[in-house]
Amino acid sequence: MLYSTISAAEKRRLFRERLATGELLRFPGAFNPLSARSIEQKGFEGVYISGAVLSADLGLPDIGLTTLTEVAGRGQQIARMTDLPAIIDADTGFGEPMNVARTIQTLEDAGLAGTHIEDQINPKRCGHLDGKSVVDDDTAIKRIRAAVDARRDPNFLIMARTDIAAVDGLQAAIDRAKALVDAGADAIFPEAMRSLEEFAAVRAAVDVPILANMTEFGKSDLFSVDQLRDVGVNIVIWPVSLLRIAMDAASRALDTLTEEGHLTSKLGEMQHRADLYDLIDYEAYNHFDTNVFNFQIAR
Repeated sequence: MLYSTISAAEKRRLFRERLATGELLRFPGAFNPLSARSIEQKGFEGVYISGAVLSADLGLPDIGLTTLTEVAGRGQQIARMTDLPAIIDADTGFGEPMNVARTIQTLEDAGLAGTHIEDQINPKRCGHLDGKSVVDDDTAIKRIRAAVDARRDPNFLIMARTDIAAVDGLQAAIDRAKALVDAGADAIFPEAMRSLEEFAAVRAAVDVPILANMTEFGKSDLFSVDQLRDVGVNIVIWPVSLLRIAMDAASRALDTLTEEGHLTSKLGEMQHRADLYDLIDYEAYNHFDTNVFNFQIAR
């Protein structure tokens, strides 16, 4: 009932323990708190919270328009609804190194298990679009050092994302990944890898976990969990998939409503009321309410 009974610190500790085993952890992207609960119910290992999804949820493009307050607030709403660890996209850290430091502490306070900071310039672009620009090594390193220095819970995962492969090639991404690990990054997110061989090359170059982004319609082929496990990937995310599926279904339902005047033909595609009540644990609320208000008026 209500929110997770596992503290944020405990979620982080358990996440770090599991990540250290070297197994591949699956983090589908949640587009709201209810979808995070569904991810947990289906047996996944974690929840990912995408900056592109947070932007789209506000009707905005993913070009750095969201604020730390908006991201942390939505992140808290999602993270507290599940016992799973939640990793959130913090874009470029919302400013200069001091802003990055504040970002880390704010996300810690919001109950997240970790975040990633990227090396694009401001304003950033979606990682799978052309025309990206990245900062120099010194700026990228300062962002990660600021994040690590600001962290209060050592189990809060600070991941460095690098977009430099799309600008200067794979070797540049490997070199930057090494520098970011030296700066204190706990994990590396090499964005827009084009092949399993590229993931394998990054894996061989660093001794920290790496993440694979399996976003649709992007630069990377949609590799399977087994393929990514075989090349040593430790975390895989599907950041926007659930939002894309949900929005397409909603759009088709609106078309049906326009054409037919009702949604009777769509009933088989809808989540049943009973399944929704099970997902939100409606019975537990009812039981709590009955216990609290189970009284008789004295006569």
